[in-house]
Amino acid sequence: MSKEMMKKTVTINAPRDKVWDVLLRDEFTRVWYAEFSEGSHAEGDWNVGGRIAFVDGSGMGLVGKLVAKKPPELLSIEHQAVIMNGKEDQSSPEAMKWLGCKENYTLSQEDGKTTLTIEQELPEEYLDSIPKSWDKAVRKIKELSESTM
Repeated sequence: MSKEMMKKTVTINAPRDKVWDVLLRDEFTRVWYAEFSEGSHAEGDWNVGGRIAFVDGSGMGLVGKLVAKKPPELLSIEHQAVIMNGKEDQSSPEAMKWLGCKENYTLSQEDGKTTLTIEQELPEEYLDSIPKSWDKAVRKIKELSESTM
């Protein structure tokens, strides 16, 4: 199954710590995750090795393992399963497409501004839809980070 790396970069008029909060705090993630699917939120452990489920309001989503966390500069997730109708699935054809896909968030700061780079490995069939959702999500991350100062 072919996978491709999608990359989005944005400069945000806010310090890196603020952007980091927007990336991880539930009150903010629920706002920008909604750009992918209404009601989306994260459940789990944001510590290295921890399991995180990204679930939407209809019980669909992805399960990942946090493989790296260096606040406030790096967050890396490796997808390990899908959630279909509220149940975790690691062996269906759909789950196999996502197995091992990486999702990385890198933050650098210069002159009080943060450059956020998001890279996500995607199954080929999602290359048209998910990057469009990321465009909207990145705008929300920027807006939330700049307005919470």
